[in-house]
Amino acid sequence: MVSRSRTLSISSSSTDSAPAGPLRCRRSGGRDEARSGTVPEATDASTKAGAQDASERDLAPAVTRSLRILTLLADADGAPMTLSDIARALGIAKSSTANLVAVLEDGRMLQRVPQGYQLGRRTAELGGAFAQQFNQIREFFGVCDASPVLRSELVQVVMLDGPDTVYLARHEGRRRYQLGTPLGSRLPAALTASGRALLMRLDDDEVMDLVGGSAPFPKLTSDSIGTTRELLDCLAVARERGYSIDANGSVGGVTGVAVPLASWSPSDPPFALGAALPTEIADAEHVVRVGEALLEAARELTNPLAGR
Repeated sequence: MVSRSRTLSISSSSTDSAPAGPLRCRRSGGRDEARSGTVPEATDASTKAGAQDASERDLAPAVTRSLRILTLLADADGAPMTLSDIARALGIAKSSTANLVAVLEDGRMLQRVPQGYQLGRRTAELGGAFAQQFNQIREFFGVCDASPVLRSELVQVVMLDGPDTVYLARHEGRRRYQLGTPLGSRLPAALTASGRALLMRLDDDEVMDLVGGSAPFPKLTSDSIGTTRELLDCLAVARERGYSIDANGSVGGVTGVAVPLASWSPSDPPFALGAALPTEIADAEHVVRVGEALLEAARELTNPLAGR
């Protein structure tokens, strides 16, 4: 019976540069920092004017502002915002803001708390519905429970969104780790094992186009990589191994192991399966065992008709 573990997300650790043995990411002479280029400015005045008109045209200002309110609260990391705070951030009158907030509150997209407003429960329901529309995520929990290795581990499903990874679903496992972060959390793809599992399916030019502009990468821990050269070296090792490993690169004390998961259908995004292990128990043998179990899970979650 499929276990309905919470569709929460966690941050996968991120550095294919890890301790000795199979965890080490060796340099193989990768490339320099992201190539920089300049886009020539349009010289045609009418083209500029047309682009400006298109950017200034808003077919549904109330919807646009409502989406901005939801984004503001999401970026607040759970901290309530007052009506005045929201109005100031939007640059509109407090009375207009009050009308928008009232509609969002009625729809349970927002909730009122003593200190202001926070995201409402309906946003979590929508996030869960988004994840559950994909066949692989629906089957993910049962596949993890059936695996002698993964049933005990904390495993998550991740997708790529630009240069970032977004965490969609989580299998809790039988070992309870305090590693969770909210559903929909984002981390730089270059700095997570799951992100690198997604990037390893791309060639180096595609990787540079996607994440090169964000280098040097943020230093989330003392073990985080910082350059695209380091990233490409780590991806080369991950491709040869078949899965990505990171030790303490995005979350201290956490080692991530992740594999790519091919799309079930052409309209689905590619996913990655990643396990988060406490670094203190993530010795080379354990990491290899989890990596092989993730590869087997990915095979089970791959559409047998894909490519036919």
